[in-house]
Amino acid sequence: MIAPARSGETAADQKILELACDHLRRFGPRRTTIVGIAEAAGMSHANVYRYFPSKEALFESVTSLWLKPLEEELRVIVQGQDPAYDKLERALSALQRAYREKRDADPILFRLLCDAIEQGGGIARKHRNKVQSEIQAIVEEGIASGAFRIQDRRRAMALVFDLAHRFIQPVSIALDRGVSLAEMEFRAGRVIAVIQRSLTFGDPDFDM
Repeated sequence: MIAPARSGETAADQKILELACDHLRRFGPRRTTIVGIAEAAGMSHANVYRYFPSKEALFESVTSLWLKPLEEELRVIVQGQDPAYDKLERALSALQRAYREKRDADPILFRLLCDAIEQGGGIARKHRNKVQSEIQAIVEEGIASGAFRIQDRRRAMALVFDLAHRFIQPVSIALDRGVSLAEMEFRAGRVIAVIQRSLTFGDPDFDM
């Protein structure tokens, strides 16, 4: 269900987005059209284009809509009072959980994000940048507080994303649909623990 309109959003935006989500789930991206959405909304397709200049822009807005709560959750984690060690675990766990739940509960809309990633779409880049920014804030906090021994921010970020890739990258999560939830949670927990230990106690492959 679409949340109530926020600042800058109109009732028309919300109606169009709700119908777009419905059509995507019923017909898929290829058969979902601006004309069909406009007819369902009781408006001309030209009016829909006033809010969304193309079908691609509309699909990006649909994807952005379901990603917002995840991005806000990450921001809350970063701004919390927990140690960086715990924040990192919570952030990585939140990412894998949100993607996995969307994949299983709403596969068509999840596929839109995967397609955007594979095609280098704007919404994928924006989301990736937001995720990286929040993880970077945690890493920098850990370095500044002395909680993380790896002092090179770039290398610390590479370690996090290289090791966690399978569990926080939507396309990889889509490919792991056949792996049980229990198995994936066990594997992800083990990898997160390795990341935490490497950052906290140092890794011999890194210059301290």
